[in-house]
Amino acid sequence: MKKTGFVAIVGRANVGKSTLLNALTGEKIAIVSKKPQTTRNRITGILTKGETQYVFMDTPGMHSSQNKLGDYMNKTVSATIASVDAAILVVDAEYQPGEIEKRIIARFKKDGMPALLVVNKIDKTTPDKVAECIKSYAALYDFTSVVPISALRNDGVDIVLTETDKFMHESEWFFDEDDMTVQPEKQIAAEFIREKILRLTDDEIPHGTAVVIEEFKERKDLLSIRAEIYCERASHKRILIGKKGEMLKKIGSYAREDLEKFFGVKVYLDLWVKVKENWRESEFLVTNFGYDKKKIDD
Repeated sequence: MKKTGFVAIVGRANVGKSTLLNALTGEKIAIVSKKPQTTRNRITGILTKGETQYVFMDTPGMHSSQNKLGDYMNKTVSATIASVDAAILVVDAEYQPGEIEKRIIARFKKDGMPALLVVNKIDKTTPDKVAECIKSYAALYDFTSVVPISALRNDGVDIVLTETDKFMHESEWFFDEDDMTVQPEKQIAAEFIREKILRLTDDEIPHGTAVVIEEFKERKDLLSIRAEIYCERASHKRILIGKKGEMLKKIGSYAREDLEKFFGVKVYLDLWVKVKENWRESEFLVTNFGYDKKKIDD
């Protein structure tokens, strides 16, 4: 008997949602970094195990939006919650519920959403803090279960998967058995490049960058990719390129490693940096760079 279910992974920025998705699926589906708001789009990860196909949807971190890009990210979270069978709320074990978590829980209550509470980063705090965190959230919502974990160390992730099985229902699968994600290949490539920018550059630069794949040519033994990195200031462009192009070379080298591992072929990667001032404030440019509100519900 085949079973399946769609499960949203939600929470505030930088609590480890993408790390959990990758740990659950056993594949690098979503990019990760220590910087908040790394995830901008809904990322679908698919795990087929035995007769069950789990479909996980990683979402951007819910936050107080300050621009059009932030509006898009928050709308993505709301639309995803409205379209799934259940949700996993991921929280940081170190902290008590804040306004963002309360907003998400209010949405659960409105929809009558079955939800699992995952208390992440238990390796970075004390058992007493973990207990306080669990008690605070249990008072706000009737979660189906609570699982303390360290997604980074893959500690407790197997229990999350077991608990998620409660949300599965009898149904034909929606995807092929060997599918890992439904992200377009160009989006995957762009995200791997953006991840390296997040990891290698200063705090003020990553949030103002977008990566657009302008060329994606596949041959038998080579994948040729040309990507344009957009930033908001000329000073940021100089930093992204670096002295004698060293930073851009480093971004390209690290991104190429991930791309070759994911696609299984040699990759030729050609990177260019361009300036589009304050693009995050422009509805047109936000949409043009792939963050289209109209496509969220598709």
